[in-house]
Amino acid sequence: MTTEERYDVVIVGAGHNGTTIAAYLAKSGLSVCVLEERPECGGAQENTDVRAGVHISPHPVALYGGAAPGWEQLELWKYGARMDWSAQKLSGEGFASGKYLGLLCKSGVFQATPKDLEGWVTLSGAANGFCQELLRATFWCPPHPSYVENTPETVPFMQVYKQRLPKVWTPDLMEWTQFDLMDQYMETEPFKVFQAYIAWMSGAAGHMEGMAIPAFESVVASVLYTTGAVPMGGMHGYYHALFRCAVAHGAIFRACCPVDQIIIKDGRAVGVHLREDATWRNKTIWANKAVISATEIKHTFNELIGPDNIDPALSQRVNDLSLKGGPIYCNYFITKKPLRYRAKYKDAEQTGVSYPMDSRELYYNHVADCLGKQGNPTVPYDEIIWLWAGSGRIFDTVYHSQCTRPGLYVESSVEFYVPPPEYHTDGPEGMNDENGFNKADEKLKKYFRDAFSCVIENLEDDLVEHLTLTPWEQEYRNTGMLGGSWYGIRHCRDQWWNERPLPEMARFRVPGIDALYMVHQSAAHPGGLCLMACGYNLMHILIEDGIAEPGDWWYPSPWYIPEKGKISAVPRQGRVPK
Repeated sequence: MTTEERYDVVIVGAGHNGTTIAAYLAKSGLSVCVLEERPECGGAQENTDVRAGVHISPHPVALYGGAAPGWEQLELWKYGARMDWSAQKLSGEGFASGKYLGLLCKSGVFQATPKDLEGWVTLSGAANGFCQELLRATFWCPPHPSYVENTPETVPFMQVYKQRLPKVWTPDLMEWTQFDLMDQYMETEPFKVFQAYIAWMSGAAGHMEGMAIPAFESVVASVLYTTGAVPMGGMHGYYHALFRCAVAHGAIFRACCPVDQIIIKDGRAVGVHLREDATWRNKTIWANKAVISATEIKHTFNELIGPDNIDPALSQRVNDLSLKGGPIYCNYFITKKPLRYRAKYKDAEQTGVSYPMDSRELYYNHVADCLGKQGNPTVPYDEIIWLWAGSGRIFDTVYHSQCTRPGLYVESSVEFYVPPPEYHTDGPEGMNDENGFNKADEKLKKYFRDAFSCVIENLEDDLVEHLTLTPWEQEYRNTGMLGGSWYGIRHCRDQWWNERPLPEMARFRVPGIDALYMVHQSAAHPGGLCLMACGYNLMHILIEDGIAEPGDWWYPSPWYIPEKGKISAVPRQGRVPK
């Protein structure tokens, strides 16, 4: 016999976005239930033991979320979050000298010039002490109300530049590509190609017009915080602290509980139905105040909400959103000996590297292969650009080896962007041979090893096993990485901030349905690994709608504009006049 189960808020999906908003709401005193389909929570944050004694951390040194207000607001240090500051050497004297950037060209290790580095620290705000402010203005700031026009005078990061660095401010920043920006302030081609590639890897494409600052700030978030301070235990350790925070404030998590339907009554979300194979006995869970979907946008609209509750035109626009374009292909090498750089790359030892950084022509050829042609790779193996975190960086900054088996070593991850087989122009079958066997993976593995061997001399001789994680596998293994990418949706001018994923949904509300909100990276800005950004930004809207009333620990974005007729998320400001 079951009893009725009710909470103030029900959240579908326990990845880091769903868990973030759960922690914020639970700390605000609300009763919260988070429902997760898989056996454990965490989404794209989990680690993997691929072999006995071989432990892979997919994001051991990634911290795009170092500027997040959530570190302080949620007091994650109380729940086990510990930062490793030993990498300050890399972001301090190492970065200033350019030594630790690991920029490799075909001729050898490239050293950035003083003008390159001066331009970088100036644009990032690092030279003038407003780096965190600029990052928060770019990512940790909710979209403005729809009636506020995006102009050089209203976009938050433009305001920061105008106030803190007026010599950089120009209305043209709103129109430039990242290359346009770098051509103004930096000198050498390899340094610029490195920035553009990291931006592409991080979510905001530097070749897109109007994306100069979001793309550059993706690099800042990656480089400064990844090489400056990282969570001990990597993203997995960070998530555990976030999860413990939510639980400590009373949030309930239920794993193995897939949601079959979001219940809509009289135009309002009032709860969810669990699928019949859910392990929890109560198959209906009611929400007194709100339902929040932290799962991908098309699944939410097409399956959880259903067409009967959505305007057909809006439903079609959601279906027209492209969730493809995630071509990240991760490689992990188990070897008998540590990998050795070729002689001309010895100066790159233990830094992690990108190769080849010779010219933007290589970059654009690579982009065209992945996002344009989308067939079999056409870029020669010695010209495809790749990124390697470097074992030295992992060991020095996370304090644990990824391999404890004597006589074996692990290098992870070596990341390539390639045309994903599942998005082949002829369909996935286009990669099959005459017997229907897909050889794409083995062909690509050889392609990757040949490319990596341009820099590493003993890979083939000492290789024990080559493991990969394809874009398709990442989508199903790390469900937060929809389309095999960190950011879940094409990140360009028409899908950024007030436009993401659609202008009428940019403030997280689902049109036509009260009390239903979206927080998945495919349905919110900024997505990706900007930790706690979607949840922090959504909190402003939940306060506006009277769902949440946080305590004195809460502070909103200084660039937040309250919506007319709503409760301001600025404490003690009250309802904003219409």
